[in-house]
Amino acid sequence: MAEHRDSHGNDMHARFSDTDAAADTPAATVINEHGSSPYLLICEHATNFMPEKFARLGLSEADMEAHIAWDPGAAEVARRMSKALDATLVEAGLSRLLIDCNRPLSAPDLIPEISEFTVVPGNHNLSEAARQERIALSHKPFHAKIEAVIEARRKRGQESRLITIHSYTPVYKGVGRPWEIGIIHDADDRLGAKMIAGLRKDSEKSGVSVGVNQPYSPDDRVYYTVECHARKRGDLCAMVEIRNNEIADEEGQALWAARLSTILQEIETV
Repeated sequence: MAEHRDSHGNDMHARFSDTDAAADTPAATVINEHGSSPYLLICEHATNFMPEKFARLGLSEADMEAHIAWDPGAAEVARRMSKALDATLVEAGLSRLLIDCNRPLSAPDLIPEISEFTVVPGNHNLSEAARQERIALSHKPFHAKIEAVIEARRKRGQESRLITIHSYTPVYKGVGRPWEIGIIHDADDRLGAKMIAGLRKDSEKSGVSVGVNQPYSPDDRVYYTVECHARKRGDLCAMVEIRNNEIADEEGQALWAARLSTILQEIETV
């Protein structure tokens, strides 16, 4: 089995012991806060960490290692890109199963009662107080941190081209996903179109299949972070989705981080 680590470098397969030192994991971690790049990287589903008090929401360790709890490999790719580009990266510090930081507060799957085929017992029949606790624990401080980072960059005259980094499962609800990577954008495709063009050019050598608004599109309510922090300002933005079997080990993570970083570095004017 390939070694998987969470957003704090901890081995996933030993993460749920009673002595887990990450109990005070913050809602958001900023890496390379003063990076010089115009790109600002966001990883909303960076980790499957969950405070002990939530008892894994009644799920097994195997469930917590699956894609329903996080985006495997995404944080590792994002960190490598942060280093290659000298870009700031903001990572979420808690599992998407507690509350999905890439959903509006009104979304029906903000706190999912079922994810793909897996029922999440601890998310059923939540009181309003419990819901507000989740919002205050993760969603609100995560987005407040992104806002603070962007405002600090604005004050020092630094552009923020916001790119969110995700991974997706090769098969979802029995349907295969043939694309190795997808770029998601809405009507503002200033950055997304150039990224797609760069990936398609690269695919002439690599044979990579590039999805446009695949396997998701903004209509699927997956564009919240981008809409919340970039679109409202008119900033350049796009969402990256990498099929998680492509980035299940360090070799794949390094390959995709280098590929994406090179393309972004080549985009001089948009």
